[in-house]
Parts: sequence; structure tokens; C-alpha cells
Amino acid sequence: MKQSWICLTLCLGLIATATIHHKTPHAVAKRNKKTTTPTLPATWDASTTSPHHVLLKGATVWTAEGKIIPSGQVLLYKGKIKAVGEQVTAPKGTTVIDVKGKHVTPGLIDTHSHIGVYAVPYLRATSDGNEMSRPVTAYAWAEHGFWPQDPSILAAVAGGTTTAQILPGSANLIGGRSVILKLRYARSVQKMKFPGARQGLKMACGENPKRVHRSLWSRMGSYAGYRRAYLKATAYKRKWDAYFKKLKAWKEKTKKAASQPTKKATSQPAKKKSALKKPKAPRKDINLETLRLVLEGKIYVHIHCYRADEMLQMIKLSKEFGFKIRSFHHAVEAYKIADVLAKEGISASIWADWWGFKHEAFDAIQENAPFVSAAGGRAIIHSDSATGIQHLNQEAAKTFYRGKKIGLKLSENEAMRWITLNPAWALGIDKVTGSLKPGKMADIVVWDGHPFSVYTRTQMVFMDGNIVYHRQAKRPITDFQVGLGPILK
Repeated sequence: MKQSWICLTLCLGLIATATIHHKTPHAVAKRNKKTTTPTLPATWDASTTSPHHVLLKGATVWTAEGKIIPSGQVLLYKGKIKAVGEQVTAPKGTTVIDVKGKHVTPGLIDTHSHIGVYAVPYLRATSDGNEMSRPVTAYAWAEHGFWPQDPSILAAVAGGTTTAQILPGSANLIGGRSVILKLRYARSVQKMKFPGARQGLKMACGENPKRVHRSLWSRMGSYAGYRRAYLKATAYKRKWDAYFKKLKAWKEKTKKAASQPTKKATSQPAKKKSALKKPKAPRKDINLETLRLVLEGKIYVHIHCYRADEMLQMIKLSKEFGFKIRSFHHAVEAYKIADVLAKEGISASIWADWWGFKHEAFDAIQENAPFVSAAGGRAIIHSDSATGIQHLNQEAAKTFYRGKKIGLKLSENEAMRWITLNPAWALGIDKVTGSLKPGKMADIVVWDGHPFSVYTRTQMVFMDGNIVYHRQAKRPITDFQVGLGPILK
């Protein structure tokens, strides 16, 4: 094995290469013509993953699944985690990085962010998160308003966040589709899209949609608006289901007819031709197309909702129309229905201590996430802030220690899951990221101290096995940061 100081120098050299060399993948040339497919392929370049063995040695390793390893090792290879343990066998030529005295965690994941759609320098010109033309804009996609040059992206990575869900805002009952991104340098949002991740649907209840649209004056009107949209979507889905059934039958008949030997012309050629006529597809509606995919379970539902009673109403709505809610966002009263959320398998993406900025936020408590977790639910700490996304570890720490103070039995590993594995589950990517487990993506953060300490800062951030951030490296300042002060953590 090489000397650690030499290897660290080599790894620092990766900073310059890991983020700027992108070969155009074949996927770019083969555009997907089915624009309504929810799992649109990212133009992800596999060549950006590190081809070398890299060993992080001597740190306290937080797996976010099993135990915390006091003096552990993590072996990375070809963009994936190859091994984790107290002693890891590394092949000859492995780059060894001495991280003794430091802490290693999975890359942090934010389920609720608007960076890129509300971009620095926060002008009206860079505000593309809300399509406020009507209450239901399921046809809008956050990725189409995302600006990949937003300086907030680098700031988020500097804080240890490697993946984020970018959502439309909460002005509408149904705001549109979200996109899951790996926060890597790219010239287009397609280059940042998390490979294989589903889109989400952003819905909102409560004060926001009620105050924005003059067509909605009450929560009664809001609920009626959801039902009207999903009733239309249900009818629309029936048409397409019938069409797909006819299309399948037509394909089977056509295949059968093609396999049969040619016969002499019958006396009824017109009838035979009619029987093999391809069915005509219904007219597409881009608004209802999104909701149809929701009803089919192909798009995850994320709902901005504060009050416990409204969350229960939304659960009722989901059961009426047969879709599943993946996560309630903000959910300041989740602690009141923590048992229900656990039973229904709905996660709660919440703040550590935001409260009181509007009436529906008045009953928030700092022990919200611990109560959800103690009830067996999936608690998640989200940001909803270009600043908060830089400090997810400290936000988790605040609410974790509040829970411990009132006597709830919580482990530090469980609190780490609030910002890693649980949000990965909410986004449907927990099989490939969110914990330090062999086979998962090598998205990793090295901290200079305990990750729940207010004094701790990131030292290195790995994405797909490459160092994409190092505290000691020089970082250019963009024109959009001039006059804003130090936004990097």
C-alpha cells in the first residue's frame, strides 16, 4: 500500500478531474420518445466513477444500518462501496486515505429542496418553483425549471448533502413532478438526475394553496379540488386501460395471423381486415397523464401538509382513489398521529424546530421527529432551505437531543438514518444509497469530528467514489456569490 500522504495528494488531484470530464453517453443520442414515462433515463456518465481502489482507514464509521464502528475502514471501487468493517482486505496498489480521528457517514439526502428552481441571487428572474397559473398543474416538471449553475448546489455539497429531491413549490393543490438529483457539477439537469429514480408528485394542503388562488377560498374548496382532479384522472385511466387491453389483443391476433400459413382469399376479406385493425389511442392530456401514473403507482406522492387533521384527510383521499402517500412534508403535527403514520407506512419529512411563522405552524414541537421514530415510523429531517441543506447533520442533532432529554429511547444511528437511509426510502433509492453497505453507491462524507457536533465540518465529500469536495482545496467564487457573504459552510 502507498503512503497515506502521497495518496491523499493523488485524491486531491481527483477534484479537478472528477467534476469536469464528462464524455457524452450513448443515452444522449438515443432520446426516449415516451415523454410521459416517469422513470426518464438520466444521461448519467458512468465514466465519472473512480476506477481505483480507495481505502478510508481509521475513522469512526456510521453505517446508518448496523452498528457504529469505532475504528473502521471503508473500501471503495468503481464508484461503489466494496467493503466495510473493522479490518478490510485491500488489494495491492490501493490508495489509502488516513482518516483517523474523523467520522465517516453516508452522503446526506434531502427530500425537500428548491435549490435550482429558486436560485441564487434569489431574483424573480431565477424563481421558477411555482407555476401559479391554476390550482392543478400536474403537467409541470421541476426539472424543466432547474438551473444547474445555482451556487447553492456547491454549498449543499460542502455541507455533506449528495442527493436531493427538487420539488415544485406549494402554491398549488397539485404542483407538478419532482426530480431526484445527485448534486454533482453538470451543464444540464439531465446529467444530474439520479439513475433509475422515480419522479415524485408535489401536492399541498392548508394555507398556501388557499391564499394563492382566488378560485380556492377554503379547505373545503381545496379538498373538492383534489377530488375533481382525481375523478378526471380515474376516468382518463379507464380509457387508457381499455385501450391497452385492446392493443394487447390486437397484437396477439396480428402475431397469430402472421404465424399462420397463407390461405386463399375468402369471400369476406373486408371483415378480416377490420378484425385486425389497430385500436386508436385516446387523446393524451399532459395534466391527467401525470395523475394516471400516480394511480398506477409509478410516481411517488409527496404532500406539503402541516396539521394532523389535514394529514388524516389526505390519507382518506388516497384510499378513495387508490394511491399511496410516500411522505408528508413539513408535517409539524406528525407527532399527534405518529402511530397512524407508522401503520400506513408514510414517512414524515420535517424540520427540527421551525415553528410559528404562520398559524398552521404554531403547534410544532422540537421533539416531533423523535416521537415519529419512537412510534416505529420513518422520521426524516429535510431542509426546504438553501441554507438548511448545508446543515442537515446539525438539524438532526438538535431534535435528537431534545428527544433524549424527554426520555425517548433513541440511538445515534437512528438519528443518522433521519438524514440518510430514511430519506433514501422516501425517494425509492434506498436499495442503492443511504447507508454504508457493500454494493451501494460510494456517496460518502468525511467529517472532522462527531457529525452531531455544532463545531464539526465536512473535510471530504465523495460521490461515486470521487472526491467532489475537499475543504483544503481552493474553490472559485462565482459572480452570483459576490455580495452575498460566505455561503459555503
